[in-house]
Amino acid sequence: MKAYVFPGQGAQFTGMGKDLYDTYPAAKELFLKADEILGFEISKIMFEGTAEELKETKVTQPAIFIHSVVLAKMMGDDFAPDMVAGHSLGELSALTAAGALTFEDGLKIVSKRALAMQAACEHQASTMAAIIGMADEDVEKVCKDVEGVVVAANYNCPGQLVISGAIPAVEKACEILKEKGAKRALILPVGGAFHSPLMEPAREELAKAIESTEFNKPMCPIYQNVSTFAVENTDDIKTNLIYQLTAPVKWTQSIQEMIKDGATEFIEVGPGKALQGLIKKIDRSTTVSQGSVAE
Repeated sequence: MKAYVFPGQGAQFTGMGKDLYDTYPAAKELFLKADEILGFEISKIMFEGTAEELKETKVTQPAIFIHSVVLAKMMGDDFAPDMVAGHSLGELSALTAAGALTFEDGLKIVSKRALAMQAACEHQASTMAAIIGMADEDVEKVCKDVEGVVVAANYNCPGQLVISGAIPAVEKACEILKEKGAKRALILPVGGAFHSPLMEPAREELAKAIESTEFNKPMCPIYQNVSTFAVENTDDIKTNLIYQLTAPVKWTQSIQEMIKDGATEFIEVGPGKALQGLIKKIDRSTTVSQGSVAE
């Protein structure tokens, strides 16, 4: 069975999507539509912007979504998933590619999500850190014992867990985790504590946008970050999407569930190859590849 997976923040690069824009009139149309919806030329920033410009949250999230969804659409009949999943922001790309959302509605939600997360970051100084080489339960225990807000945020693959929270609490947790034998405890260059309780103001903002948008049943099950198992019911999809901002991204668990349900081949659709690397670390027996348009 084929599983299509969609990347999240961090996959962006200068020139992303330009080949699609230049080659396919239908892709060009979608890029121009995105510029119109967002009210600024995101296509120009995607094709020519600096790494700094691409790192702005209001740009990064829509840029990765646009690249991923346009690529899926240009794949035509070759985009034939038995199941889909997306890492954090990628969940919205997955839902749109699988027909649960229109391109316009998906992009509007992504833009609102980005701006709401940015506002939550400005509300309280916070950060995230990657913990390498330690069992998930050991990291969780340290987070629980540290004073202040610090939680497990991204279960990326065995031995790689990202924690998230208030700066002093994250720093303290990193210190303790290093003492307890973590290979690395590295503060990440991010704007705030994504997938933690500190994103509550953003979650409330996003809930309004999601609840007022019409969702269709996707063409195949989606394995969502919050629940990790196959979901097709639109009410459940909406609920999981809303809680994703304050809950951890259970990527390891989602991939394991997809494999259990029969996935043998994982195709990454969008910029970069980060998810392929993580999936191989979760289960070496899987086949991974990059989604591309048939010549």
